Amino acid sequence: MSLPLFPVTTVGSWPRSEELLKLQRAKQAGRLSAEDFEKAADEEVREFVRLQEEIGVDIITDGEQRRDNFYSFVTEKLEGTRLMSLSEMLDLVEDRASFEQLLDTLDVPAFAIKNPTCTGPISVRERLAVGEARFLKSISDRPVKIPLPGPYLLTRAMWVPEAAGLHYGSKEELGQVVVKILGDELEALAAEGVEFVQFDEPVLTELVFSQGKTRTFMCAALASRNDPAEELDFARSLINQVAERAPKGLRIGVHVCRGNWSRREETLLVGNYRPLQAFFESLNVTQLVLEYHTPRAGDLMSFGDKELGLGAINPRTEEIETVDSVVERAEQALEFIPAEKLFLNPDCGFGTFSMRPINVREAAAEKLRVLVGAAERLRSAHQPS
Repeated sequence: MSLPLFPVTTVGSWPRSEELLKLQRAKQAGRLSAEDFEKAADEEVREFVRLQEEIGVDIITDGEQRRDNFYSFVTEKLEGTRLMSLSEMLDLVEDRASFEQLLDTLDVPAFAIKNPTCTGPISVRERLAVGEARFLKSISDRPVKIPLPGPYLLTRAMWVPEAAGLHYGSKEELGQVVVKILGDELEALAAEGVEFVQFDEPVLTELVFSQGKTRTFMCAALASRNDPAEELDFARSLINQVAERAPKGLRIGVHVCRGNWSRREETLLVGNYRPLQAFFESLNVTQLVLEYHTPRAGDLMSFGDKELGLGAINPRTEEIETVDSVVERAEQALEFIPAEKLFLNPDCGFGTFSMRPINVREAAAEKLRVLVGAAERLRSAHQPS
């Protein structure tokens, strides 16, 4: 795809309207048909696409308007999975007391977040995001990015031993099922003309910043039983197996952050990417989409030949950054990343969990305008003569 220098895009999610949230709850409760929900979601996507085009975003997404959250939506597409709220999972996990304590510490309401759990043999009922992609391509001629849950995140999320262990002998066995599903999805998305697929793997930071102790609710396998190095090897294997299926010309990104569920900074992970640097360089992907605006992300660095999707604004605050601050951060990144490999995006999405958005649309739109303004200034300064 043909892109200008410093392309601007989002990480994926956008706050859903109150009306769409009501319809989503009605669909989940069986009071609204999937067809009626999709019609309403179509209009929300149209609105967000118009906004991105008006602002000047270079690679558009659909804002994940159809999804409950960035990974739980797979339960609508996959047989053998069930969407469970964290409060429902309390009745399933062995260590209930520790789970309750974790939710309290991390400022996570058990009713607001839902997790896709393996409850039977998994098979594909419907492609995960092909319908989203087809609709996006039908309403815009701009390049399209489709976010998907990464294979490591999805495997960990679905692997609740008390349930999944009845059907799969290990997390590794389940992981191979996930790899095939996501590899097939890549090929199908490329056939629809999608230019960019982003795999979300936020829990990778947990492995290196919490010394093997669980700090995140983002996956049901709340405590990794293996050494962090072993888990990174497992994650690398899954991601690279999926990436091998990518057709030529399809840009593959991996998004990593430190959590995006709360505005309480003290609940979120802290640490730079140094412990993950060699791991990132070993991934057979095009781009790393990394949280970098927050001071919790630490210093900038090189990641071999990878593109960098630079997180240059904070999606969790209503304070609007300045064009000057984004340009300054991008100039710092250019000490490590060539201009032709630097993209601009928020640290994370603006509405990761549908029932718990971390920002309002008005502030989020202004933040995107800042990114576009910064990109325009950077192009003027760095465009080859």
